[in-house]
Amino acid sequence: MAFQGVDADSFHWLVDMLESVEVGLVVLDLDFRVQAWNGFMENHSGITASRIREKVLFDVFPDIPKAWLTRKVDAVALLNTRAFTSWEQRPYLFKFRNTRPITGTEEFMFQNLTISPLSGPSGQVEKVCLMVYDVTDIASSKRALERANEQLAKLSMTDRLTGLLNRGTWENLVDAEYERYRRYGHPTSLVMFDIDHFKKVNDSFGHLAGDDVIKHAANVTKGGLRQSDTSGRYGGEEFGIILPETDAQGAKVICERIREQIEQSVVDTSVAPIRYTISMGVAQLTDSPENHMQWMQQADEALYTAKASGRNCVRVYGESDKRKARH
Repeated sequence: MAFQGVDADSFHWLVDMLESVEVGLVVLDLDFRVQAWNGFMENHSGITASRIREKVLFDVFPDIPKAWLTRKVDAVALLNTRAFTSWEQRPYLFKFRNTRPITGTEEFMFQNLTISPLSGPSGQVEKVCLMVYDVTDIASSKRALERANEQLAKLSMTDRLTGLLNRGTWENLVDAEYERYRRYGHPTSLVMFDIDHFKKVNDSFGHLAGDDVIKHAANVTKGGLRQSDTSGRYGGEEFGIILPETDAQGAKVICERIREQIEQSVVDTSVAPIRYTISMGVAQLTDSPENHMQWMQQADEALYTAKASGRNCVRVYGESDKRKARH
């Protein structure tokens, strides 16, 4: 680099500063041959300035996005103006290992990049200077905050015990599904179900064992649903399922599969192995409910019919009970 109007002593400390500064400085000619390579770049790349000088950057670092950097440099040279890229647009230009102990969880150094034009005596841009800033600490902190916020958002929507959607979130989706039906008229069904005689489980085996039963019911439910279906924990031992594009008979098939799997399961708790059953109510949406709450009420009525039929069964709203009650 040439520094016009700088005496010898000043030149030495200026070079010393450029070598020791915690910013990467790379000077390239317009054919991308390296003209200058400071101490920061030597330390993080393991390549000395003497070894890389006059080498084409892309030959030494084939991971660098050639087309992208070429476009950037060409624009800087043509317009004689700086360009800036943050780590959020492109995490790094040089794939340097992260060496900072504070942000040791990040594998690579996050970098901001400034590309500045360097003009010759004629005023024409002859070279460009890449300034590489290590922003790993900032990037890592922001990413950690974003992950924490995502986790908080997820926790605010999900039931902590089961991982299913909580009542408020799930009910909002019932409302959204109701509005979708009003708009498009596609078949859709709602299921409400609860664990039979759950109070007896809690009284006999304790609340921790009761929690194990609730978690088991949630896991079986999740495993028995399609990707488009949505399950939620509505209350203590009560659950709900939204089944889009599904009529009552299709919903009944899905529910029977879940009910049978639960009936045949044994939950291993720290107290004792527990067997349990569930009762399920299905309501296919029609034009009669005036809002999603009335639709939920229909599914709830079907659930009470299932309980009145002896429990451990599936009932559909509006269908007469042709099966004898179980005792």
